[in-house]
Amino acid sequence: MKGGAAVLAIAAALFPWYVFLNQEKFGVSIDGWEQLRDARSFRHRDVVEVPAMAMTRAPADTPDQSDMLVTATVPKAGDDQKGEIGTQQPFPGRSGFRLLHVANGRAMIEDGNGMYIVQTGSILPDNSRLAALTQKNGKWVIITSSGETYESEK
Repeated sequence: MKGGAAVLAIAAALFPWYVFLNQEKFGVSIDGWEQLRDARSFRHRDVVEVPAMAMTRAPADTPDQSDMLVTATVPKAGDDQKGEIGTQQPFPGRSGFRLLHVANGRAMIEDGNGMYIVQTGSILPDNSRLAALTQKNGKWVIITSSGETYESEK
């Protein structure tokens, strides 16, 4: 029993020296890190912008018929409504995430639920996909699959 304890004590004393003298076996492997580079050096995609005149807009004289207030009430049976208003009601607005930082082809975004690291093709908090990361006028811009753009604050 004492012999086993002595061997264990000697091994515990010598193992740190073995690791120190053979660092290449125990260190962090950096294989492949040389291939990492900034996304700007190999992603050159043109950004297509749609002119404002090409977009269709609803006439301004028709009032908005959607009910933006949820009251949990049912209309009277005598009301004769066609039921088309609810199907034309718009979806909620933008999800409100913002672009914090971009590095190595990845972007860090933040919304009310937390912070996320995304790359091209990732699903964003507004359920669209990240289409492109570009740089305009010194600021990074996220372009989503739905055509929305989010610009960094810096």
